[in-house]
Amino acid sequence: MPDLSYLILDIETVPDHELFTPPEPATGERPFPPLYACRPVVLGVIWLDENLNCKRIGTFGESKEEIGMMTDFAEFMGKWTPHLVTWNGRGFDLPVLALRALRHGLPFGWYYRGAGYRYRYSEEGHLDLCDVLSDHGAARMTSLDGAARVIGLPGKTGVDGSQVEELFLAGQIESLRHYCLSDVAQTAFLFLRYRLLQGLLDVAGYRIAAQTLYDALVADGRVQPVIERIDTARLLLSP
Repeated sequence: MPDLSYLILDIETVPDHELFTPPEPATGERPFPPLYACRPVVLGVIWLDENLNCKRIGTFGESKEEIGMMTDFAEFMGKWTPHLVTWNGRGFDLPVLALRALRHGLPFGWYYRGAGYRYRYSEEGHLDLCDVLSDHGAARMTSLDGAARVIGLPGKTGVDGSQVEELFLAGQIESLRHYCLSDVAQTAFLFLRYRLLQGLLDVAGYRIAAQTLYDALVADGRVQPVIERIDTARLLLSP
């Protein structure tokens, strides 16, 4: 059975050039690599307890190579089995992680044998906010950037996905971690707002949960560019 907690998850990837050589573009940026050739370099999370209080903000395997990072994550999931919350995790993050486990020969049993993580039409195990807010593909869904701005968050704050490889090659891994956590933080706020939308939180409960997360992020300090640009009245539904 899954733990009564929630792990908000996001990953940053770069191309695995052993598997994929992007064609030279006629104009603009190189095409994004296929899923099998995406190599995770940052795995960021916010861990909320069953009362939606923040237990942890951080990234897995900070001093380790990819295999160590993946192993730490798989061991955590196998031990705690939290409910996952993602933005487009079914379409990107989790298939990428599964394919990298396949490449490296890493056990990933938590994903294939536990807690309903792979069943699309239930929120038990894994809630993909992009998928559910688009009614499982019936509507043309916005980006995380757009959905975040709907509820008073800033969306992208200076870095976007097209710059990840450049930052990684320049050794700016700490900047990538902060960028990843910025997306994780905004996904976490969207999760709380979705609970209000569902009727699983009332307005008072939402305000408490959102304020608690806001305070935890301020204290942590790694997503300050997000904090500084929040429309707090809209996000926190100030009376």
